[in-house]
Amino acid sequence: MLNMFPTLLTYNLIAPIIIRIVLGVVFFYIGYKRIKTKEKELVLFGIITLILGILFIVGLLTQLAAIVASFILVVQLVHKMKTRSFLTAGVNYYILLLAMSLSLIFSGAGMLALDWPL
Repeated sequence: MLNMFPTLLTYNLIAPIIIRIVLGVVFFYIGYKRIKTKEKELVLFGIITLILGILFIVGLLTQLAAIVASFILVVQLVHKMKTRSFLTAGVNYYILLLAMSLSLIFSGAGMLALDWPL
């Protein structure tokens, strides 16, 4: 395989940790925001997303958390696409989060995670 920077391929386990931490912070923030609304359905959704954010940040059960997050993001993406066109600002956000979550399903947690195989 041709690569412009072949020496960077030795650091291939760093990419999942970057994706995992960013996705965890975003899910933690979304969950925190939903918990503050005091609506019962949104509080439950907030607790789930807050837990997913913590799991992503810590790197525990990453692939399972990514599957649950992907399901949540597909539901939110369908909901957003009902009110907006396909490639608008709100829809693009969920598409990128879904792509990040799907990449963690296939790549795993990466370095510095509690999922790291022993």
